[in-house]
Amino acid sequence: MRQARGSVVVVVVWSVAIAAVMVAATQIVSYRQAVVGRESLARVEARWAARAGLEQMIALMEFHAAAPNPDDPLAVVRDMEEMALGEVATGTWSISHFNDGVEWAGPRDEGAKLNVNVATRAQLANIPGMSPDVVDAIVDWRDTNDNVEGLGAESDYYTNRSMGYRPRNGPFRSLAEVELVAGCWPKYLRGEDWNLNGRLDPNEDDGPRSFPDDKPDGRLDAGWSQYLTAVSRQSPMSLSGNEKFRLGGADPDTLMKATGVDDAQAKALIAWAGQGSNRPEMLLATPLSQLASGQQGQGSGARGGSGNARGGSGGGGAGGASLGTGAESGGARSGGSARTGGGAAGGSGAAGGQQGTSGRSSGGGGAGTGADGRAAVRDLDAAQLRGILREASNDNFAQRVQGRVNINTAPAALLKDVMQIDPRVADAIVARRNSSPRGIVSIADLQGMSGLTPALLTQIAQQCDVTSSVYTVTSRGRSASTGAEVEIEAVVDRSTYPATIVSYRER
Repeated sequence: MRQARGSVVVVVVWSVAIAAVMVAATQIVSYRQAVVGRESLARVEARWAARAGLEQMIALMEFHAAAPNPDDPLAVVRDMEEMALGEVATGTWSISHFNDGVEWAGPRDEGAKLNVNVATRAQLANIPGMSPDVVDAIVDWRDTNDNVEGLGAESDYYTNRSMGYRPRNGPFRSLAEVELVAGCWPKYLRGEDWNLNGRLDPNEDDGPRSFPDDKPDGRLDAGWSQYLTAVSRQSPMSLSGNEKFRLGGADPDTLMKATGVDDAQAKALIAWAGQGSNRPEMLLATPLSQLASGQQGQGSGARGGSGNARGGSGGGGAGGASLGTGAESGGARSGGSARTGGGAAGGSGAAGGQQGTSGRSSGGGGAGTGADGRAAVRDLDAAQLRGILREASNDNFAQRVQGRVNINTAPAALLKDVMQIDPRVADAIVARRNSSPRGIVSIADLQGMSGLTPALLTQIAQQCDVTSSVYTVTSRGRSASTGAEVEIEAVVDRSTYPATIVSYRER
């Protein structure tokens, strides 16, 4: 009897022990599942917090596209900076980027970089660490032929090395694509910014403790990627919210209404812009009255000879003339003598004046009366010039137009070192834009700046703008429950309405 009782006790003890083990195992499994579920829920919370930040930025871009302020090109940038930090019920978001090694709130302006698809050889060569063979290889990748340029590389190079791809022979579609070019190693393109998110992550600021190698100095050295972009584009919409028009084919009434020019100025602008490759930016270097007198020299210099015959020489060059009985040149008429027009801008003589009695007349700048009695075209004032640069363009927006550099956000190093703008002029430009929260409203506002010649100003205007249409939003969401983080990086193009998400990735 006692032996039976002892056996029962042993069985009970073992049963309790086994039950305890099973309960403990169940608790452990349940706890782990709960932890996994909690982390999964936290990541969902962080993801939607990050997405809320992205949607906030898109909403601001669309608001400023629908209600633009032509006198404040940086309004959208300021508003996005103010909303760079935010929260929702289950988490928070933060949006920032590094520019010239320093952290800034808000999305990254792709216009603050040089577009690799339009960068010149000289500009590419000015990027620190870029060798001549890499420059030529980049040009070979984006051009439309298979002719090797200098030390570059075309299809044969990639095929012979079994790389599995060939040059696109077209524009780069992303900055990461540049790494496919011969000699463009990731360590040069990315620098410390190994994930190309434009932010200084912990592993990018810890020295040799983790990949990649970096300097733990609190600054982001992004290699070539801090100078180059492949996604910037020119917007077909002006700062006033109107669609840009081609100056050469514009309607005079539309031109007058949009820019404030008078009828004579409008007709002169349209005639001048329709000649060859003339662009609105050239108006920064030459007064309209001189350009108009040059057009008169071109038009009338082609008409000459005797009676109703058309012939003779002439044109828009310097001193272009048409000789013959009853010849008409430079806007002057003569019954029996020859007249010579100052076809080129800046020709000799006073505005619309005449010289001597031999019938030689010469056009010039300024307002007044032309040699044929017609009123000379007035020069553009500052407001009219700003309006033309804002509303008019010679770009064909039926196709993608690669972006210019935003002079309001481009770092000084890009202006000085890569674009080779005189350091004193570059510093003056940076000081000018920093002196007002609106920045530089128009490239025309740089006229008269010390050291900035009309020719240099025209070159800057052809490569730069005062606003941008493409931004990279790197939104980092953080869960309120566990602190889990999710990062969303999206390239947003606000040149369309509604805005377009060009690329999107989460990590």
